[in-house]
Amino acid sequence: MTMGILLLRLSGPLQSWGGSARFTVRSTEREPTKSGVIGLLAAAMGRPRDASVADLAALDMGVRIDQPGRLVRDFQTEKSLDGRIVMPLSQRYYLSDAKFLVALGGSDKLLACAHDALLRPQWPLYLGRRSCPIDLPIVLADTGESYTDVRNALGCIPWLASEWFKERCAQRGSGFPDLEVVCDALEGEPAEERMDVPLSFGRIRRYAPRRVFRGWVANPDTPDDGGARVCDDESHSGVFATSLGAHDPMSFL
Repeated sequence: MTMGILLLRLSGPLQSWGGSARFTVRSTEREPTKSGVIGLLAAAMGRPRDASVADLAALDMGVRIDQPGRLVRDFQTEKSLDGRIVMPLSQRYYLSDAKFLVALGGSDKLLACAHDALLRPQWPLYLGRRSCPIDLPIVLADTGESYTDVRNALGCIPWLASEWFKERCAQRGSGFPDLEVVCDALEGEPAEERMDVPLSFGRIRRYAPRRVFRGWVANPDTPDDGGARVCDDESHSGVFATSLGAHDPMSFL
């Protein structure tokens, strides 16, 4: 059985997915947040800030980190034009040269509407903050493939990393590294809690918690028996659990 899937390519010089903003320090998560992605869709669809986003927030979401990028810090100063008012110094964090695959699952009608809106957005689109423009294309072309769910799609779509990044992986001997994925957790899965389900983007922003599962998938570009890797439902049905168990997060030591 298949479900409607919308596939996004989130790439740009800088991205910032605000996990927390305490006083003068504004951090970023290492991958797109659900609130950031839903905000992107809402902007494309021209929804006012006080409009409901409950239908978008209910979409199943998964992110694959194809190119993790580099964490950079911007040290900012600000004052009024006449120089009389000086604002506090602030530090803002960004991801540089990162690329992500985002899969959204849900109603075919809603996803078709979001797809068309992203191709002709009502308002400017950005990657978390207004200072982070987005690369094109945003929506991946329809290949005619059907997916059983978001996780199946994340295990099948070709690697989106830049050529220079792929060459660097090859030079370091990693070739086709496993790719980290972050998804809405299923019942009973080990999960962390993240406060990034948008309830309102109005004057007072409100969020609800989300259970998030982290795992790994085999790189879809990995050659299989000397040929192209074949993706099917059976080969990717349990890839999250097996990859998570096989991966050693401390292997760099």
